[in-house]
Amino acid sequence: MSEHVIHIVGGGLAGSEAAWQAANLGCKVLLFEMRPLRMTPAHHTDALAELVCSNSFRGASLENAVGLLKEEMRRLNSVIMRAADRTAVPAGGALAVDREAFSAEVGRLLANHPGIEIVRKEVTEIPDEGIWILATGPLTSEPLAQSIIRFTGEECLSYYDAAAPLVNVESIDRSIAFRASRYNKGQDDAYWNCPLDKRQYEEFWQALVEAEQHAAKEFEKREYFEGCLPVEEMARRGKDTLRFGPMKPVGLIDPRTGKKPYAVVQLRQDNREGTLFNMVGFQTSLKWGEQQRIFRMIPGLEEAEFERYGVIHRNTFIKSPRILLPTLQTRKRSDLFFAGQITGVEGYIESAASGLVAGLNAARIAMGAAPLEFPRETAIGSLCHYITTANPETFQPKNISFGLLPPGPADIRDKRERKRRVSESALRSLERFIMENLQKTAGVSGTR
Repeated sequence: MSEHVIHIVGGGLAGSEAAWQAANLGCKVLLFEMRPLRMTPAHHTDALAELVCSNSFRGASLENAVGLLKEEMRRLNSVIMRAADRTAVPAGGALAVDREAFSAEVGRLLANHPGIEIVRKEVTEIPDEGIWILATGPLTSEPLAQSIIRFTGEECLSYYDAAAPLVNVESIDRSIAFRASRYNKGQDDAYWNCPLDKRQYEEFWQALVEAEQHAAKEFEKREYFEGCLPVEEMARRGKDTLRFGPMKPVGLIDPRTGKKPYAVVQLRQDNREGTLFNMVGFQTSLKWGEQQRIFRMIPGLEEAEFERYGVIHRNTFIKSPRILLPTLQTRKRSDLFFAGQITGVEGYIESAASGLVAGLNAARIAMGAAPLEFPRETAIGSLCHYITTANPETFQPKNISFGLLPPGPADIRDKRERKRRVSESALRSLERFIMENLQKTAGVSGTR
């Protein structure tokens, strides 16, 4: 057994990925997960890599920045991508997974790895010695959060995040809802689509803006992440906000009329069996009774059975530009790393990517090698660059986007082609990086 020991706190996507990467480099990994001894407001199980919000990993194409990030991770032997590809469900041009099968697959791969030991225990203080990765996520327990504040000397920031309801597919009225993907992209039956005419949409919008939310406590100030606004908050920003957002009807034709609907609600498959569907973009903080009343106003969902109502919870993140290096080591202590949403990355894949970086670098310093900074031209490198160099006074969580990467060729006017060129350049840069730094390292394959 290796004498190089890496301690990882948090068994979410970032912690799971970090454990896999470090163990594949020959280190002994102790992965601490407090569930089920202590649950969080958002988790429902004790499974590793549980998906608490959507089951979607978003766009799959190289014309999409998150598609590029996923491909980079595949080339670095990501356990999250391995499990996601094995448990994928139809989602048009996106990658979505059966959430239970996905978590089970990640758990199986980690449990069967000879270098990983899973420890069910709450860590309440940052230990003074050893190599540690804190990947406790946006719902870090209060004792450890206070320890982080004491270590960093910075107050943790917070915003509110929300999850969308799940609907039993048998309760969808198939005489109204129809199966299709936008522009027939991907599998034709990837989504159920509930069409609304103008009157139906305006009545739904009015009910939504007048609906009763779960009240915030007196000491709480709700600052939502712009990329995951509750549907009722979007509605309050204007009557047409939803029609140009999650309810946009573009690329869809209602087979009953042969025309584009005025607005549409899409439901995406949430499990492999196709029995549960997620209301796309309908994350919400409404009271459960209000959710049932208002969402049943949607044509095709009049008798909807909700297997899970939408929920809201507080997310915590640190001021990474002041605290972290691009290697995800802390500036104060080289053997202490942060990874996942607590760093200010937003999204499942982004969280896992930060875990990948932290896991690789923790293992390298354990073995006496220098930590690596990923090339700026790659999605992984650009994401780490953003969270460690942004203005700390205005720092907010962010998904990967092409805006974080160096711009593509200026002479290419077609946006999709320019994005593809950026992705191709990023993958070439990653391949050089792998060959120069990781080719002889266990667990990293390079070009597949």
